[in-house]
Amino acid sequence: FYRRFIKDFSKIAQPLCKLLQKDEAFEFDEACKLTFNKLKDSLTSVPIIQPLNWKLPFEIMCDASNHAIGAVLGQRVGRDPHVVYYVSTMLDSAQSNYTTTKKELLAIVFALEKFLPYLLGTKVIVYSDHASLKYLFVKK
Repeated sequence: FYRRFIKDFSKIAQPLCKLLQKDEAFEFDEACKLTFNKLKDSLTSVPIIQPLNWKLPFEIMCDASNHAIGAVLGQRVGRDPHVVYYVSTMLDSAQSNYTTTKKELLAIVFALEKFLPYLLGTKVIVYSDHASLKYLFVKK
């Protein structure tokens, strides 16, 4: 539940998630303690999540790393961006082997699926920092 309020939750929580993997020794080391404290601090700090405004278009910002993908659903009030929702997930072993372009595209598909209830019938702007995807979207 709380992952939607913490930016890059999956990337941050990776050391803790590894503890839950099959055939892995449960060793709560210093990296796990730091991760736990960072997540705890994120949950107890002032949130920047804003309620959504159905009259404004939605913006999705997506990104991918070697181990996780994530996205932010937001809206722009004037020139100021406001976060509505964060999503992220760890990549499985097969997805970790994807090319960078495929990971970035996977992040966009993941975001569109997660945010679908918010996006139906509204204008949506998708941002990606991956140059190859930008080229694909503007190619006619």
